[in-house]
Amino acid sequence: MSNLTATDNNAASVIWRCAVPTPLRRLFDYWPPENGELTPQPGIRVKLPFGSRSIVAIVLAHGTNTDVDPKRLRRVASVIDTEPLFPPPLLELLTWTATYYQHPLGEVLPLGLSPGERRGKPEHPLDEPGLMLNERGRGLPEGAPHQAPRQAALVKRLAAGPISFKQLVAEGFSRALGNALIAKDLAIPCTVANTSYWQERNPHLPANAEQATAIEAITAALGQFSVHLLYGITGSGKTEVYLQCIAACLKQGRQVLLLLPEIALTPQTLARFEARFDAPVVALHSGIGDTARDRAWAAARSGQAAIVLGTRSTVFVPLNKPGLIIVDEEHDAAFVQQDGLRYSARDVAIKRAQLEDCPVILGSATPSLESWLNADRNRYQRHVLTQRAGASALPMQRLIDIRGLELTAGLSRELLDAVDHTLRDGNQVLLFLNRRGFAHALVCHDCGWSSECGHCDARMTLHKLPPGLQCHHCGDRIALPKRCPGCHSNRLLGTGLGTQQAEAFLNEHFADYQVIRVDSDTMGTREAMPKLIERLDTGAPVLLVGTQMLSKGHHFPHVTLVAIVDADALLFSPDFRGEERLLQLMTQVSGRAGRAGKPGSVLIQTRQPEHTLIRDLDAPYHAQLATLLSLRAESALPPYGALGVIRCDSKTRPAGLDFLQRVKARVTAVGTCRMIGPLPAAMARRKDRYRSQLVVAGPSRSAVAALMSSLVAEAEATRHSGNLSWSVDIDPYESL
Repeated sequence: MSNLTATDNNAASVIWRCAVPTPLRRLFDYWPPENGELTPQPGIRVKLPFGSRSIVAIVLAHGTNTDVDPKRLRRVASVIDTEPLFPPPLLELLTWTATYYQHPLGEVLPLGLSPGERRGKPEHPLDEPGLMLNERGRGLPEGAPHQAPRQAALVKRLAAGPISFKQLVAEGFSRALGNALIAKDLAIPCTVANTSYWQERNPHLPANAEQATAIEAITAALGQFSVHLLYGITGSGKTEVYLQCIAACLKQGRQVLLLLPEIALTPQTLARFEARFDAPVVALHSGIGDTARDRAWAAARSGQAAIVLGTRSTVFVPLNKPGLIIVDEEHDAAFVQQDGLRYSARDVAIKRAQLEDCPVILGSATPSLESWLNADRNRYQRHVLTQRAGASALPMQRLIDIRGLELTAGLSRELLDAVDHTLRDGNQVLLFLNRRGFAHALVCHDCGWSSECGHCDARMTLHKLPPGLQCHHCGDRIALPKRCPGCHSNRLLGTGLGTQQAEAFLNEHFADYQVIRVDSDTMGTREAMPKLIERLDTGAPVLLVGTQMLSKGHHFPHVTLVAIVDADALLFSPDFRGEERLLQLMTQVSGRAGRAGKPGSVLIQTRQPEHTLIRDLDAPYHAQLATLLSLRAESALPPYGALGVIRCDSKTRPAGLDFLQRVKARVTAVGTCRMIGPLPAAMARRKDRYRSQLVVAGPSRSAVAALMSSLVAEAEATRHSGNLSWSVDIDPYESL
């Protein structure tokens, strides 16, 4: 039955349309609760029966028509909210996100709620437990209780009004002291509203001419939507531009949202912001618990939090009075969600700024080609910082052609001599090697066997600490074989250099100095990176060896030499973004040297010194973008075209390809859009699942979106095995 009216069965009721957290791309109709309001506000949470479960859903609309037989409709069990927890612009943003990225709305809306709110809990209370004098305490004479001077001091402090226990401790009064006043019937517990005023605590640093120009343009745009690309070389003071723009925003009583690419950057940034501003700053990332996240969410929604900083998902945090959005390191892949709802937090931040009518800053020393082209086309305002802050200068770069050279643990004699000289001078060295483990794989010298993963189309990496073979794609780990499984030879060799092997060699070669390995194996805790930065800040000569974790915007003031072991690693990537990533990574890593007044240098080992990107690495980053953009334009690839992908995981290889082929056969491409595939992914098998994809390429996002919408509708209507799953990827960061 379709288009039935509620009045056919219940003249007194309307129908509520609810977004339910399921993979189904539609709303579900329910009768309102018994004796409830007939016209709910969009965005309120309700509890309702769904199958055999009771779940939390979001009411989005109401009406009198339904496509379901009214007799089959179930009733909302209860209403949780009297007012929606979503500010209207946020609800619109979440709806846009679901539509643009073609993901079920019921799974997107909960991203605007805290963990507790998703489970149906009320908004976290913000009032803090505190202490106040009772009537007897207020009647004490000056200096009483006379025999307890600390208690007397606390009584005097409380005479000014209630105060939170947290503030009492900050002022030097212990919790036990407060309990003593309660025991003497002089004070009682209470709750204290968390009220703050916002201002700059410390005076800002003087801005140079380029910084001042950027600050003036951005602050002049407060109160209206605009996109500002802040392109500054590494160490040029982009953060100071952020801070002064934030100060101007806070003076207007408006909030700031700052997105960072990595959790490891959060403590360092949080400490800097708390030192600079007398204003509440909250941090959100996966390293904090649900209770802390609930509280931070409520503080942001109420407007009590002046500055909200966090990683990718923080883009969906509710704000009471947003005034400025900042995306630091806007080019970083960490802003792209690669599973579930696949989205770019940078692009969502730009859309949010438009809906909130506020400016957004995209900051980077290596802007993405998309952002650079938008600035060329005057869609974004570009601000350029070409000078390093203070007395520091860009490091000198030198290529080391390692063709034909004898290498030890992948390192040339020239590089080792430079490391030795730097350490002897009392400075620090960063050796960049973007491959963790001891060796890329284990191979048999006699029969050619290699350590293939049993669950993925990939080799298992050799690890020495702890010893074993590990797949970095599925996480499977097995014991280190003593003999070749194929021919039983004992001549097993590690191929390729990893951070563990480099660390072992460097520890032996530079025994008088500390060698610190920095990769996901050693930096697995939230405290690891802050502790490392604290150790480096002592200035003692140290040799860092690590992966791209070292390139993520960290400030290492005592590093004067950066050595890049294998500059060719991404040079011939099958992904069309490979060369862009290589250029960004090399530029970011090189920028860690010479940042605090000491001259720095960069050594780059390569077997491709004549390649354009390698040869011109010492040129400014933007000077190489024209070449990359022209290559993209010739191929009609982003940013000159648009892509969409339907990805499929299945238990067998034919099942996924057949499913995608059936979907493709029912849709006709229109205009200049093309459907490519279905074909296996570059890594066709991962975690015992076969991965297939159907790629849509077109001249514009709107054209690709229209074709993808038809494909998604057919995919939903196409029957398939329960062992098969599929997903949608709009503007894929990885095309293979």
